[in-house]
Amino acid sequence: MLKQTPDGIKSAAMDFDNAIEKMNVDKLLEFFTDDCEVIILNEILKGKDGARKFFDWLFANVIKIKFELVNIMIENDVFFEEFKVKAKLPDGTSVVSNQAEVLVFENYKIKSLRLYLDRLDFANAIATDFISKGIIKTIIKRSLKGLRE
Repeated sequence: MLKQTPDGIKSAAMDFDNAIEKMNVDKLLEFFTDDCEVIILNEILKGKDGARKFFDWLFANVIKIKFELVNIMIENDVFFEEFKVKAKLPDGTSVVSNQAEVLVFENYKIKSLRLYLDRLDFANAIATDFISKGIIKTIIKRSLKGLRE
C-alpha cells in the first residue's frame, strides 16, 4: 500500500470534485477502489456498481453542479470537506445546499464516501403545489422550534 500524503490526498479529492462538476460517470468511477462504499441519506451502496448507482441518481436529479469550498481537514487517510453546492435541477430550479463529505482514501483512491446533506434543501426547491410547500414549511418551522424565539 502506498504511503499517502496530505497534499496527495487533497489533490485527489479536488480532482474528484472537479470531475463531479463535469458529470462523467465513467471517469468518476476511476476515483474509487473496487470494494468502495458510498453512504448517502442512510443508504449504503457497495462497490463500483454502488458508486455508479449513486452518480446515476445524482445526475438524474441535478443537471448542473458547482462546489464552493468552505473548509478542509485531512488526518491520516481521511479527507473532510465542508462545502456549498449550487445546483440546477432538470426543471431549471436552482438549489443551494450546505453539505459535508468524508472521504477515506486507499492508494489515492476513494475507499469510502460519506455525504451529509439536508434533504429539505432540495424538497423545498422541488415542492410546487400549495400542500407540499405547506408541509415542508411546517417541518422546517418545527425543526427550528426553540432556536428562533
